[in-house]
Amino acid sequence: KKGDLKINTTGNKVFSGDEEIYLTETEYEILSFNAEIQGEKFFSVQNIYESVWQEPFFNNSANTVMVHIRKLRLKIEKNPQKPRIIQTVWGKGYRIE
Repeated sequence: KKGDLKINTTGNKVFSGDEEIYLTETEYEILSFNAEIQGEKFFSVQNIYESVWQEPFFNNSANTVMVHIRKLRLKIEKNPQKPRIIQTVWGKGYRIE
């Protein structure tokens, strides 16, 4: 839970207040994977890719993660240009606050 953002793990749903946010399965996996250790740790792009896609990481895989993070931010952030929920840890990866 982050502010008004709630993750319902039993139904694989995400809500902002009472409004459901429709995420793709991959977007949900990225969000829930990162939210498990909220604020305490960052996850590298490689770690996110290998955990969500369950495939070995290659250099071009980083772009896949970045595109999904951008789409996810557009859906869950009030201001996707200045994200407060999915934060970038420069040079290291992402973390959920």
